[in-house]
Amino acid sequence: MAKTETVYTRVEPSLKANVEKVLSRLGMTPSEAVNIFFNQIVLQRGLPFDVKMPEMTVEQAKEELLAELKKGEQSRKKGKPLTIAESKALLSV
Repeated sequence: MAKTETVYTRVEPSLKANVEKVLSRLGMTPSEAVNIFFNQIVLQRGLPFDVKMPEMTVEQAKEELLAELKKGEQSRKKGKPLTIAESKALLSV
């Protein structure tokens, strides 16, 4: 079937550039990606992924990560590095 409809959308320039870089590596155009996305919406009868609120903000995640990195650095300086199990426990893996 011929593609005869046009979809216009506004996005931040940096987001568009980042998306185009990723899609280029995948060998596809933004238009092809949008067509795949639209087809998945039809097949899934909704968005093809969960849409939900994050458990924490990006700033909170950065602060938590920085605090854990500082703990690791202090432990290393004391000559008591964390074991892999302790590291995983801190990351809840």
